[in-house]
Amino acid sequence: MLGSKTTTDTMATDPNYRHLIDSLNTAVVLVDNQLRIRHMNPAAEMLLAISFSQVHGTPLVHYFREGQHTGDEMQLAAEQSHNYTKRQAHWQLHTGKKLTVDYSVTPLPESEGLTIEIHSLDRLLRISREEALISSQETTRNLVRSMAHEIKNPLGGIRGAAQLLERELHDKSLDEFTQIIISEVDRLKNLVDRMLGPRQPLKFTETNIHEVLEHVASVIKVEAGESVRLKRDYDPSIPEFPGDKEQLVQALLNIIRNAMQALQEAGLNESGEIVMRTRIQRQFTIGRTHHNLVCRVEIVDNGPGIPPELIEDIFYPMISGRAEGTGLGLAISQHLIQQHHGLIECDSRPGQTKFTIYLPLEHKSDLKSEDNHAEA
Repeated sequence: MLGSKTTTDTMATDPNYRHLIDSLNTAVVLVDNQLRIRHMNPAAEMLLAISFSQVHGTPLVHYFREGQHTGDEMQLAAEQSHNYTKRQAHWQLHTGKKLTVDYSVTPLPESEGLTIEIHSLDRLLRISREEALISSQETTRNLVRSMAHEIKNPLGGIRGAAQLLERELHDKSLDEFTQIIISEVDRLKNLVDRMLGPRQPLKFTETNIHEVLEHVASVIKVEAGESVRLKRDYDPSIPEFPGDKEQLVQALLNIIRNAMQALQEAGLNESGEIVMRTRIQRQFTIGRTHHNLVCRVEIVDNGPGIPPELIEDIFYPMISGRAEGTGLGLAISQHLIQQHHGLIECDSRPGQTKFTIYLPLEHKSDLKSEDNHAEA
């Protein structure tokens, strides 16, 4: 039994209680009846981005916001000594960062405060979202391969028949019609080939991500001239990693070219800007595979943004928010990045569209399963 002397201050100062709370991976905060912080473990400090030594004795609700009445339910729980749990609550921290959390509020004995346990769901939701994306992308690719096979076979027959017909016709004025058949068949074949994407196996060599980006930048500069500004924000400490430089160039070129064309179509020739940013991400999970180091590449433009109704589907073939778009570039880019064990994510709103590319920096033999390694 905890006994009548168990208060928030007792639990916060008693070495046994404090050691127990501090050893938990779950974020735990102890507050008094005025919701002032009496103790928080390292997991809570990391999650809420605050230091206990600096916030001790201050109200917990100063450091996050949940709707218009932040803290009202916690205050009521303290006054009436009742517990409750909230699922998938949306918190905005004092830093501006947004969290999705499950949290439980439990009164301490003798009505001496509350214990608040907080479980961040963002990582689990992201892993679930990525797994669904990877699975659906694979399903789509299999469907496209099957369709391409069924389409290309009759196309070959139609083209061959048109060529035979052309040789049998004695009226040269009819050659125009057979040439239309042949050219349209070739156009459809090229479209199918583009839907399939690169078919040659990747050739992994030590690759510098900034060399890839600079190659893409030189191509974009030729295509766009001075109409679009390219800004670099590179982390020079990013090491080389195993990659197929040619295919990475293609993947990033598709993304940056889309950004360039979106800016041009919006008439932002003078104010249009594309930022190429690189950073190292530590202890990161892609799908269910844990990576010690990941290269994060962000492509950010200040264009009109992607329509909300398309944002969830932009990596599928034939989906495009541009009038002249084919809807193939982003699907191919996602496939090429996934072949590098990475992933592309997109976040868009008017005035800012950001594509984030994650590329593991480890060799294939170094990759570890998420089942055995938890992300920090």
